[in-house]
Amino acid sequence: MSTKSPLKIIIFDGSLNTTTFINRLAIGLSKHHTVYILGFNGALKTKIPTIHYVNLGNVQHFIPLVVRSKLLSLKVLFKTGNIVPLFKTIKGIFTLNKKQLQQQNFNMALTIIKPAILHVQWPSLLPWCNEAASNKSIKIVLSQRGYQSNVRPFLDATNFEYLKKWFANIDGFHSVSKAISIKGDEIFNDPSKIDEVVYSGFDFEALPFSTSYSKNEKLQLISVGRPHWKKGYSYMLQACKILKDQNISFHYEIIGASDNEELQYLINEFGLTSCVTLHGKVSQNEVYLKIQTSDIFVLPSLEEGIANVVIEAMALGTPLITTNCGGMEELISHQNTGWIVPTRNGEMLANKVMSFISLPIEKINAVRIQARKKVEQQHAIQTSISDMEKLYDRVMKI
Repeated sequence: MSTKSPLKIIIFDGSLNTTTFINRLAIGLSKHHTVYILGFNGALKTKIPTIHYVNLGNVQHFIPLVVRSKLLSLKVLFKTGNIVPLFKTIKGIFTLNKKQLQQQNFNMALTIIKPAILHVQWPSLLPWCNEAASNKSIKIVLSQRGYQSNVRPFLDATNFEYLKKWFANIDGFHSVSKAISIKGDEIFNDPSKIDEVVYSGFDFEALPFSTSYSKNEKLQLISVGRPHWKKGYSYMLQACKILKDQNISFHYEIIGASDNEELQYLINEFGLTSCVTLHGKVSQNEVYLKIQTSDIFVLPSLEEGIANVVIEAMALGTPLITTNCGGMEELISHQNTGWIVPTRNGEMLANKVMSFISLPIEKINAVRIQARKKVEQQHAIQTSISDMEKLYDRVMKI
């Protein structure tokens, strides 16, 4: 534990239905701090008992939004004596300005809670935080992860310039990998910039390692993730065509990519309808079972921070082939914890799969064991919480 005294921490993800990683972070932080999750989606089936949830209203349901706005503005009035937010709320109601009401609700929630830390989970949420940035008693921390940090700013010049201006006002950055931290420095860098790499934390008791491993008679390959171009599935389908042309007996599944027209077209074009299957979303337990019963997990991505599903595959004991994208080199050392190939290269992916086929089980098991040790060491939830507190410590001392 690094933080000397408990803090009020707001985690802002845009929705109350936060990701598994954010939930694990919130639970860990709540053991020593008061943690709030703010969101514009009030439909939450299961709440974490130690977390305070604040519903900011949903634009799809105007009457509940109005009720929420009135309630928050009255709380501000009774807490601070400031009647201005109530007038702004009334104006928003009469002008039917739903976005204004949501923004006002966000600002009022900050006034009521008075957090020490506002931890913004995505760069796209920064526009909501303009007023918060002017409040010097609130320290803003931004997470750098995924497409919004390592791809979009470098494809959209307007977004790049917007973030460059915003980043100068951010008190601290949380980067999910060293690679994405370097990307962030391309947007904004300063000698006084606070940027800490805090790897995603996992509960490895919930990810039991498969002590035994044997190859299926027909090689089973699997990938998991939405069908976004950055996931590189088209290159893996090129690899599959090479495998088929080489008369390799295999089956490749992509979980989360059903009904994608581009991938369906490539599957038909390459003659892969009998050996490639696209699935829709399935439960977490089903994902784990499919990973455990596969011979190889494949990550053909063009860009990642560090893919959480790869960490899960390594923990479960499924051998891994990944492209050298983003922060994956921080996780995979070739032939030690997995196998790594260049991006955008279907031939290299196919060659690595074919070379894997001839590997003795003893070699595969050695890699599987090292992979499990690697993720246990680098991605333990206790380490993640402690490192995040160290980041908050640095920010609070500014």
